Amino acid sequence: MPVEMQRQQDQDRSIAGRFEMRRRLPDPGLEGIVTDICGYRETASGHLRTIEYASLTVPLVISFAEPFAIGLGKAPGDNDRLGSFAAGLFAGPVIIESFGCACCVQINFTPLGARRFFRRPMSELTDSMVVLDDVLGAEGMALRERLGNAPDWTARFDMAETFVAARLGNASETPLEIAWAYDRIISSGGRIRISSIAERLGWSRKHLASSFSNAIGIGPKTLSRIVRFNRALGLSRQQTVDWADIAADCGYADQAHLVREFRDLAGETPGALSVR
Repeated sequence: MPVEMQRQQDQDRSIAGRFEMRRRLPDPGLEGIVTDICGYRETASGHLRTIEYASLTVPLVISFAEPFAIGLGKAPGDNDRLGSFAAGLFAGPVIIESFGCACCVQINFTPLGARRFFRRPMSELTDSMVVLDDVLGAEGMALRERLGNAPDWTARFDMAETFVAARLGNASETPLEIAWAYDRIISSGGRIRISSIAERLGWSRKHLASSFSNAIGIGPKTLSRIVRFNRALGLSRQQTVDWADIAADCGYADQAHLVREFRDLAGETPGALSVR
């Protein structure tokens, strides 16, 4: 299948007829900015509850129907209902509940891509969810109206890509030092020493942490924790699980260290996750 046709082919997923989910990989011009664009619509009444573990995705959710109930590190309460919003990075589990009538488009940004798209220090979104009109103003609300009136998911995905590309047209570039340091942490699986990055840049660790927080919302140490966690989680799903070996491979001091990190970043122990 040609690359363009493969990109345009929306992928379907559903659970027992309760929801539909469509997913598109972004245009190559948005590589490194957007990881994917999703469409989600619930098709049957009832309570749905999902848990998302700490990740390096910055989502922009544009809703056309009932809001979600979302809790950062806790079960959502009555005051935790959100429709359209952007969410910054959070080093912990996110609990999401819906009730059978949700429908939305979600644009998932990389941490560096989010800084360029939102045109603001990402520390303003860290550990929080900010409503659409506060992060994108009138143009965000206009986008929501256009997406809601679009005839199908393909048209919505096209509109979303066009909107993102237009905002990036005059966005400032990520500082080369931050992009380099970010790539070093990702490529090392979160195992590189932060002090060695600071030394290579000729920066103090305090300046590096401040610059990272401005650019992506978290410091390099927290970034490394999330990278290590996701690598360990991925390894546990690809092979016969030996948590001691995974802990050593991912750079944890020992298995107890890995367990503590899983409790912080997933809200559960490795053993509980492995039986899901």
